[in-house]
Amino acid sequence: MELRDYIRILRKSWVLIVLCTLVAVGAASAYSILQTPQYSATSKVFVSTQSSGSTADLAQGNNFSVARVKTYSALVTTPIVLLPVIASQGLAVPADALAEKVVASAQLDTSIIEITVTDTDPVRAADTANAVSASLTLVVEDIETPDTADAASPVKLTRAQEASVATVPVSPNVPLNIALGALVGLALGVGIAVLRETLETRIRNTRDVEQLTDLPILGGIVFDPKAKDRPLIVHVDPRSPRAESFRTLRTNLQFLDVGRVERSFVITSSIESEGKSTTGANLAIALADAGSRVLLVDADLRRPKVADYMDIEGAVGLTDVLIGRADLADVIQPWGKGQLFVLPAGHVPPNPSELLGSTRMTQLIVEFNRAFDVVLFDAPPLLPVTDAAVLAKNVGGALVVVAAGRTHKNQLTGAIAALGNVGAPISGLVLTMLPTSGPDAYGYGHYGYGYSYGETDPVAPASIPTADAAPARARGARVKP
Repeated sequence: MELRDYIRILRKSWVLIVLCTLVAVGAASAYSILQTPQYSATSKVFVSTQSSGSTADLAQGNNFSVARVKTYSALVTTPIVLLPVIASQGLAVPADALAEKVVASAQLDTSIIEITVTDTDPVRAADTANAVSASLTLVVEDIETPDTADAASPVKLTRAQEASVATVPVSPNVPLNIALGALVGLALGVGIAVLRETLETRIRNTRDVEQLTDLPILGGIVFDPKAKDRPLIVHVDPRSPRAESFRTLRTNLQFLDVGRVERSFVITSSIESEGKSTTGANLAIALADAGSRVLLVDADLRRPKVADYMDIEGAVGLTDVLIGRADLADVIQPWGKGQLFVLPAGHVPPNPSELLGSTRMTQLIVEFNRAFDVVLFDAPPLLPVTDAAVLAKNVGGALVVVAAGRTHKNQLTGAIAALGNVGAPISGLVLTMLPTSGPDAYGYGHYGYGYSYGETDPVAPASIPTADAAPARARGARVKP
């Protein structure tokens, strides 16, 4: 993934990231509050040797002291040192328990031993540290004194610093715990967001499509929560941005393979509910508004919707013509004031695929191409049934509708492969239900114009993809590995 992909992930999942951070900070704060404060006190002991005072003796004694410091540091946590401390301080703990609270360390190349005691009581911590240093002094003197009369210890331990009573606990470190909690929560939130994005298989924007196939994207239709209430947006609200997106699709479709005489297209999708029927109906209206003589054919003989969307009689239609029960001229219905004509599906037959692949259907397609400038076939989705693939191989091209946030990547590649298996030409893709806000938002500037649409604004021409900008249409599937 590129840097902009990570930025988009952060923008898309910022709520999750903030939530994880707040939860981690809350957990760190609760942990800090529930912990018993611990105080530490440090006493320092200086190790020296008895010498005559000559330079050589002083140097030798210093080296001896430095060498002994590590040994004496190890003695600090032994019972021989701690048991006298327990007795003098009246502590009700065994030596091994007290040893866990005592830490002795020696600074590098020095003769100083630091004795640190940690306790819940700051006064007791200071008293214990001083008592340990005093006990260590006596123990070392006893160990280092030779067993001879009037002998003296060659080593002398002197308390260099008494332990003082601490006023601030060393644990818990609330600011540090909160900072660590925030970092852990932030990392966890970002990790979950990236993992979720990596495992996401749905198509969300044009970039996802471009990573799967080099087929041209002819248009993008933004999501409209009121689409079910007003499916024919080009007719009921022609000045709306969504209606303009259908006119953009119209323009791109008109300039696709401009030298081709045959202008018939199957409009299909991978699965149901991707907006293919509303796309076909609005595209047909937009083409008719531009002066083209258009025929919209409801070739979805399983779940026909065109008659309902166009508000026409759909009891008799394509099925009746195919089986010879009706004449074509009797079932094609004009719509609106332009040059749009609609052929409903008619009765739902028991064998839709056979009818759409019949010789009579092939003859009808030829008749449609002769009588109309553009013919649009609203066909069933490709993955559940074979109807659209059977029909697409006999028409000029297929427009595959892809619903953002609904269609999965493997479904799109499967749909493209289904058309490729029968040698059906694919003219391009149409993205629907694109979000209008957020990191995956679809902007109209994608097609070259970005000004607002008002009642007095002129309708700007959509950009026309050139032969270099849009890949040439080819038969079969073209899926990127």
